[in-house]
Amino acid sequence: MSPDVLNRHLQKTLSRGRVAVSAPAGCPDIQLYLFDPGVLDGPLSHDEAQAVVAEPAYWSFCWASGQVLARWILQHPDVVAGKTVLDFGSGSGVVAVASALAGAARSIACDIDAAALDAAAANARLNNVEIDLCDDWANRPGRVDLITAADVLYDPENRPLLVAFEAASPQVLLADSRVKDLGHSGYVQQAVIEARTWPDLNEFEEFNKVRIYLAGGD
Repeated sequence: MSPDVLNRHLQKTLSRGRVAVSAPAGCPDIQLYLFDPGVLDGPLSHDEAQAVVAEPAYWSFCWASGQVLARWILQHPDVVAGKTVLDFGSGSGVVAVASALAGAARSIACDIDAAALDAAAANARLNNVEIDLCDDWANRPGRVDLITAADVLYDPENRPLLVAFEAASPQVLLADSRVKDLGHSGYVQQAVIEARTWPDLNEFEEFNKVRIYLAGGD
């Protein structure tokens, strides 16, 4: 998967958009094809802004929770080593790439956005690892040892995912910067780490505090 393919995806909503290789500050050991802010030599036009809001290319940014979770995995490789790991809502694929780098037997990027899967594949190749792709949660493999997910609870309607994840895998590793209290005793907080979306979107400071939770851990 080449960056030209990612550029074509990005240009569907932002005609002057392109990706560039970058290492997020919160996880500098992994390089990614991400949105190149250098193309914005001025403010977005009304039509451009409308298009970006209507179909945001989430995969072209590395969100704070993704960076923190990826770095946590690299620093704690025993969490994924030898396991089949599925990263739900994978976006850029940074967490799936981290799992592969840390020794997962199989790392799967799962996302319903075809552009995100292309990005995950390109980013895996950029980091010289292999990952598998899954286009829908319903199409996941029959056996998964660990589910990872970063910032998937931004919509309250997604809260049932906490139970679904536990039912689908013996362990779940979750990172979230939006929800301060999961309201689920099965998820035990491991750490609170600060990071900023890359490229920086100047989000509210409260969204830069990422909480990591583990369900089914020792």
